[in-house]
Amino acid sequence: MIRVTPRLSIEETELEESFIRASGPGGQNVNKVSSAVQLRFDVRRSPSLPDAVRTRLEKLAGSRLTLDGVLILTAQAHRSQERNRQDARDRLIALIRQAAVAPIPRRPTKPTLGSKLRRLEAKGVRSTIKKLRGPANDD
Repeated sequence: MIRVTPRLSIEETELEESFIRASGPGGQNVNKVSSAVQLRFDVRRSPSLPDAVRTRLEKLAGSRLTLDGVLILTAQAHRSQERNRQDARDRLIALIRQAAVAPIPRRPTKPTLGSKLRRLEAKGVRSTIKKLRGPANDD
């Protein structure tokens, strides 16, 4: 069991890891060892996630979410497979933690009288400047 927040945890069985060959530097070791990790987590079918967290997580995931609702994270920053596994899990936990925080609803406010007056004064000043740019009138 992976503890995400004090009230939210996910089962290890919900994660699916596959190991692939990493790209980038590493010499001949890159061609021999599958050190990169591809972590898959089915967001839509997860029994651990409340509906509100699930919808926020789907929005946060963006292009990392497939059409079937599977979140795919690829970790290949480290040379060892174990460090890449931990990196992928840490990133998943961070993403779920971010989705677990409910956004504070916005309270609509009205502009103050002072801000309205300052805006109108600035518009008047700007209007005067633009009028002075025109051709001189000999009336």
